[in-house]
Amino acid sequence: MNPLVNPMILRMGLLLFAAMAAFGLGLFTIRRLRKNLVPEPESLNYAPLAAEGLPVHAYHAVIQQLKQQKHELTAQQLSERRKARASDTLGSTILSNLSCGVLFFNTSGLVRQANAAARKLLGFASPVGLRAADLFRTATLRPENNSSGSESSVEQALAPALAGKSTVRGLVVNYFTRDGESHVLELTASPVLSEDASLMGTTLVLTDKTDIERIRHDQKMRQEISLELALELRNSLTTIAGYAQQLARSRDSELARQLADGIAHEAAQLDRTIGSFLGGARAATTSS
Repeated sequence: MNPLVNPMILRMGLLLFAAMAAFGLGLFTIRRLRKNLVPEPESLNYAPLAAEGLPVHAYHAVIQQLKQQKHELTAQQLSERRKARASDTLGSTILSNLSCGVLFFNTSGLVRQANAAARKLLGFASPVGLRAADLFRTATLRPENNSSGSESSVEQALAPALAGKSTVRGLVVNYFTRDGESHVLELTASPVLSEDASLMGTTLVLTDKTDIERIRHDQKMRQEISLELALELRNSLTTIAGYAQQLARSRDSELARQLADGIAHEAAQLDRTIGSFLGGARAATTSS
């Protein structure tokens, strides 16, 4: 039989021809793809691009500029922080050296800061976190305050300032510490407002008027004593003058002796009164 006529041989020949044709077509396709892929890396070496299409050198320039701006911003922030710390230190130094007490209340009415003078006057180791009602629980309003009479406590008198409505000035109170010390304090409360007129807190200044009040009381007592002394002197001088007139008209030796004894007695009484007054004035001068 002729092999070319055999169907098996023909099928095998056709399969071999198809395989060779597919192999040639694949080889041609691979070579074509390789030629297309080679120029792309070469073009990238000459003109590299960033993710958004910018050249790499321009992208690096932008990054350097951003880093420089970040460095300048960081330096500015550090400078502002140093200035703020210096300002806080200066403020704390000034407050610590003030003779009057200074308290700062936040918008909730709680003490957030107090200098040494305030802690000493109020008798608290640290009044931070307390309210006005806690601080002035033992304080009473003095009668010389120009109030409408509706305020029955120091807290109520300070309420307008703590609420940011108005300033309270010249509020005089009798204050008693937990150790039993007595002070006469003058309170001045002022709201602290921000640029947009919102309340940031309230400052309360405490001025110790104890010594001034003591001097005023001593002066009042001296005035009263002086009036009493003047009245006693006047009575004694009137009595002495009466005795002297009777003595001048009397011819009786016994009556003259009695009148002379009366004059001596009034003179001694007058000397004791003046000596007591001078001794009290000398003691008051020494104590002051």
